[in-house]
Amino acid sequence: MACYGKCIETVIKHLDQFKPERDNPEQFLEAVSTSLQALSPQKQAFIMEVLSGCLEYRKLLTVVVDAFYVRDGRLCLWADYSLFEVICYLATFQLEELGFRLFSHIIKSQPLHKMCKFLGFLFNPLNLGSWIKDEWSLVYETAYVKENWIDPLMRWQPEVQELITQLQGVLTNQSPPSKTKTKVTEPKEFNLTAPRPRAIPVPEPVPEVAKTRPVPRSTYQPPREQQLLEVTKRHNRWKAEELLLRANIEAMRCAVPRTRGEPPEQDPKKKLQLRDPPRILKTPKLTFYRPNNAPVKLNTAAVLREAALYQRQVEKELQRVDKLVDGAGDFSEFLEWQKKMQAKDREEQLAAGECRRLQGKLSHEEAILARKQVELEKKQKAERQKEETAELMQQCAERRLQEERSVKELVEQVMETQKNVRAAQTKLLKGRRQIVQEVMEESRELLQRSAEAAKEEQRRRCELTAQLRALETQPTRKGKLVDLTQIPGYGLEGEMSIVELRERLALLKEAQQRKQEEKRDQIIRGKRAKSQELQNAVEQVALCRAANGRTAALRWEEKKAQSATAGAPSQDERVLELQRRIREKAAQRRGQGAQPHVSAPQALRPKPRAQREAQRRLELEQSRERRLRALVQEGMACGPARPLGAA
Repeated sequence: MACYGKCIETVIKHLDQFKPERDNPEQFLEAVSTSLQALSPQKQAFIMEVLSGCLEYRKLLTVVVDAFYVRDGRLCLWADYSLFEVICYLATFQLEELGFRLFSHIIKSQPLHKMCKFLGFLFNPLNLGSWIKDEWSLVYETAYVKENWIDPLMRWQPEVQELITQLQGVLTNQSPPSKTKTKVTEPKEFNLTAPRPRAIPVPEPVPEVAKTRPVPRSTYQPPREQQLLEVTKRHNRWKAEELLLRANIEAMRCAVPRTRGEPPEQDPKKKLQLRDPPRILKTPKLTFYRPNNAPVKLNTAAVLREAALYQRQVEKELQRVDKLVDGAGDFSEFLEWQKKMQAKDREEQLAAGECRRLQGKLSHEEAILARKQVELEKKQKAERQKEETAELMQQCAERRLQEERSVKELVEQVMETQKNVRAAQTKLLKGRRQIVQEVMEESRELLQRSAEAAKEEQRRRCELTAQLRALETQPTRKGKLVDLTQIPGYGLEGEMSIVELRERLALLKEAQQRKQEEKRDQIIRGKRAKSQELQNAVEQVALCRAANGRTAALRWEEKKAQSATAGAPSQDERVLELQRRIREKAAQRRGQGAQPHVSAPQALRPKPRAQREAQRRLELEQSRERRLRALVQEGMACGPARPLGAA
């Protein structure tokens, strides 16, 4: 028994080393036979016969062992897979040759509980007659399988069943190993040195915390930068207003239109001079200088537009003079009537403005009275809202109690349904287990069929790959000679060779360059003529601006004199009626001043800041008038301004 047990272990060891994807069975058997030279010939022959048989019938053995692990051997180790293959081979193919006595000795040399499980599964008549027969018939013919393997196993089934019962009896009657009386080990304490008592640690000194700095006052004050920004903003606004006033006053003056037959003045100081000659390939930019030497740059379009405007004005003035010479009427009476009507309209506008201001005051007084009425209505509405809220809170509390009662009843119903669910779950689990076993058997069959189909597909692909590689190895002709001077000969109109095409392209490029040079020369000549016209227009615009400046100053003086002579706006009936209504509303509001939450409007009580702003604006207007008067007097004394321009 010990001899056969060692032989079986050797076979199991070599079977575990065999890898079907990597090793060839014939080479593997030769390597094993060389490694078994040290054993006796009888043992060597037995090991080689069993090992070669396991490799030859590996497909049949794998079917049985896999099914055993799925059904009865779920608790067995996968390390014993080769052991069950060897036992299956001996029982199926070598039982007649070995004899039942030698087979029983080999079985008893292995673990008994494992052998009982596997032999009971293998020699089960139901398994042999159903699925084992069907699976083996997929590899070999059905008649051959039934005659040579299934029928002998069915004949040996009674003897094997007796062997299984014998092994089970040995397992049940096997007594546990007797315990010999041994001296009990008695523990002994270690001879350890007694530890010294710990010293009391010296208390550490309490660290002194540095005194914190108090919070600076600037944290609770607005930053100084904000104040500086406000001051700078006011200063910039005042400066912008000054610049706007000067720009309106010191507008560029234009030359006075001269009468027919009068020769033009040849004063060299009044001519518009160009600082630099105009460039030919760039549009000239013109620069005028106002009396305070502030440069104003004008482009070509602006200069031409202004020159056309002044030309139309000169033509209109000449037409008017011609009409007067021919005996046309004067418009002086019409102008006087027009001034009177304008003064009357101005008075009406002032009266309308005063009416709008008084209407604003009146609407402000009415708004204060309406605000008081709205506050009273809001208080009454808030009281009603509080009463409604209290009623809603009471209704919510009652509804919450009803919901709690319904939730308790629902919980009791759920507890009762959970008891019935557990019984249904156990019944469902049993049904699922049966379905899983059936599905696993079907999946095993499908996997085997898919593996065979994959092998067939792989073989077909290998053949196609070999054919494609054979076609690729055939020599092919590469490369083609090209003659650039040869005509293709497709029969098209204007067909030519590549060399002729290149020559014609070179000629076309030369002609295009000549056209570009001619066009460039033409553009330069046009720009020169345009710059000369623009220079003449600039001189005319400068003269017209000087004349317009003088006439504007005179009109400003006349308008100022008219505004000074005009008195205060007349008080009409609408203004008086509005003032009376405002006094009545103010008296009514003062009568209600004792009531709380009502304060005088802030618009009727000007703050000191508003007073300062009003005073500053008044001073600014006075300074503007003084400067305007001085500038007008200076312009009248010095004559027309001298325009200086550059293009």
